[in-house]
Amino acid sequence: MKKIGILGGTLDPIHNGHLMIAECARDQLSLDEVWFMPTGNPPHKSNQNISPNEVRKEMIELAIEDNNNFKFSDFEYKRDGIIYTSDTMKLLKNAYKDTDFYFIMGADSLMYFKDWHKPEEIVLYCNLVVAGRDNDDSELLREVAILEDKYNINIHVLKSPKICISSSDIRDYINNKFSIKYMVPDSVERYIKNKNLYVK
Repeated sequence: MKKIGILGGTLDPIHNGHLMIAECARDQLSLDEVWFMPTGNPPHKSNQNISPNEVRKEMIELAIEDNNNFKFSDFEYKRDGIIYTSDTMKLLKNAYKDTDFYFIMGADSLMYFKDWHKPEEIVLYCNLVVAGRDNDDSELLREVAILEDKYNINIHVLKSPKICISSSDIRDYINNKFSIKYMVPDSVERYIKNKNLYVK
């Protein structure tokens, strides 16, 4: 079976924290590839506040161009309507029957996982992978134990550097004319400046 990691979200913009988590997952779980899969219309965000698909695609491709194990996927954002992870993972598993999928998320997302749309279906079609985002992972480990018991699964907890970067922080920095150097790859920083992105 092929082992593929899925790193989703709006990725608006993709940043070094995304890349670090993806690489930790690839390395520690011996994944064949990690697919960066930006969502098109998530249920919890207003679509009008998300950059166009082509813009996010180009930033992702710039960010991952030097890593042959990283791939861009338009599997989610080319779909119409509200996009739920449960539907995406079911469609992926049906389309790639010879593949084990590993859904990669941050600790903040895992803490609300039980409130997602049909979480009991998500765990049928993929393995959950989580990376901590602060210096004290005790709360995260408690939630991992609760979810493992609730859904009878094994959640993979990554050993990863604690990089507290968020896409929303980056957008705020840009809007306030602060530097985002070292938060995103140089190529993505240049792209954002050339396109004058995230300036209100």
